[in-house]
Amino acid sequence: MFSKNKNNTNSYSVRPDHAITSTQGAKIHDPFATERIGQHGPLLLQNANLIESLAHFNRERIPERNPHAHGSGAFGVFKVTDDISDICGSEMFDTVGKETKLLIRFSTVGGEKGSADTARDPRGFAIKFYTKEGNLDWVYNNTPVFFIRDPSKFPHFIHTQKRNPQTNLKDANMFWDFLTTEENQVAIHQVMILFSDRGTPKSYRNMNGYSGHTYVWTNKKGEWHYVQVHIKTDQGIETLNNEEASKLAGQSPDYCQQDLFNSIDNKKYPSWTVYVQTMTKKEAADLPFSVFDLTKVWPQKQFPLRRIGKITLNENPTNYFAQVEQAAFSPSNTVPYQQPSADPVLQARLFAYPDAHRYRLGPNFNQIPVNCPYASQFFNPAIRDGPMNVNGNFGKEPNYLSTDKKYVFGDKYELNKPEIWSGPAIPYHWKTSPGDIDFQQATNLYQKVLSKQPGQQKALAHNVAVHVAAACPKIQDRVFAMFSRVDKKLGNDIKEETLNLAPRSRTSKL
Repeated sequence: MFSKNKNNTNSYSVRPDHAITSTQGAKIHDPFATERIGQHGPLLLQNANLIESLAHFNRERIPERNPHAHGSGAFGVFKVTDDISDICGSEMFDTVGKETKLLIRFSTVGGEKGSADTARDPRGFAIKFYTKEGNLDWVYNNTPVFFIRDPSKFPHFIHTQKRNPQTNLKDANMFWDFLTTEENQVAIHQVMILFSDRGTPKSYRNMNGYSGHTYVWTNKKGEWHYVQVHIKTDQGIETLNNEEASKLAGQSPDYCQQDLFNSIDNKKYPSWTVYVQTMTKKEAADLPFSVFDLTKVWPQKQFPLRRIGKITLNENPTNYFAQVEQAAFSPSNTVPYQQPSADPVLQARLFAYPDAHRYRLGPNFNQIPVNCPYASQFFNPAIRDGPMNVNGNFGKEPNYLSTDKKYVFGDKYELNKPEIWSGPAIPYHWKTSPGDIDFQQATNLYQKVLSKQPGQQKALAHNVAVHVAAACPKIQDRVFAMFSRVDKKLGNDIKEETLNLAPRSRTSKL
């Protein structure tokens, strides 16, 4: 994926003859010999090779992502299959048959870096396209909705999916306390998906990806649409039931990593077909919910899927740390004619993601080869210096836009009849709405979708019951009540199995 041109300051500086050297390139005669006084005497401080080895070892680990710490990745290509010039003017879409190189990282959300691939958890589905207009990141999930629509709740929510600060254990009380709090029950749609068998995909190859967020795409005439992206697996959806997922978590915790790597290694390249849904400003105004609501899907009968291309993964990383662990994705990495919408969670991610990379990888993370915009290249002389600057730091270029220099700027494009925002600056808590509007899509999922999939209504109730059985009675009752708002039978089924698994006399207090 990345060249090893010895004249390129961003390339690897690795000797082809495999001669063992210090980090400064001096050959080492015996890497296991340590300088000391006599054969068994104390070591000497001048033993630079030993000190270098131990000091670097102490610094091998970088902060893990929070969240999405555990994941797998591979390289591939996006190929345009259909003309969408009426929807988007981005260069990557301008010709049917055009190919763009890409990197995908799949991940779980709540677990630590060493956690199991088969945990019940949403999956990250992050794609970096190396386009001629710059790197474009689609930082998606394998579910079309999410738990929250208020970005200020994100740290709180993620904390409840992690470990109790006292016991250092996963805590069912924490987990369900957040989700069943009345103002947070807007999460119900995502919770229904999570606790169906879709919450435990059989492999990364057998799951879809979704933008979840609404984006704004513009054509070269300035005409714009709201857009959501669907990335549908060509291998078919396959899932694990709760017991299969738990068994694999113990027997083969890296099951999905192994599956993905082996499939590509055996030239059984996984692929996905990419579709978009589009919506006009007028259509958005007529919706019964906000187009910026991350907890809602767009009905496909009203907003049908439109095919745009195909993604194929065909190249494993040569080094996981360099090309996957150090990969930095952010929805703020965008290109002309693709913009974020006013979705508040998306707006918050525009800051949070690159800021996380500055902390985790350093302010020059864009110079790490896997993150370099190699197809378009980078020039901004005001962004320079800082730790680990390795690209030449723009040499003698002025560190501002000098009047003595001639610069090239991108084309300006404007939206026809753009959104206009006006009003006072006010705090707004987008909590669960009155009535059933935030439960309707969850009810439709249960009554109209899962009912047509043999055993899936029962599996949903079972999966919730097994999890909530570890919570205290007060939290359990809130869970039963919340799911009863979706469907009374669902609430009763969860309650019946939960109380069989955890009779009230044996439960703990919150």
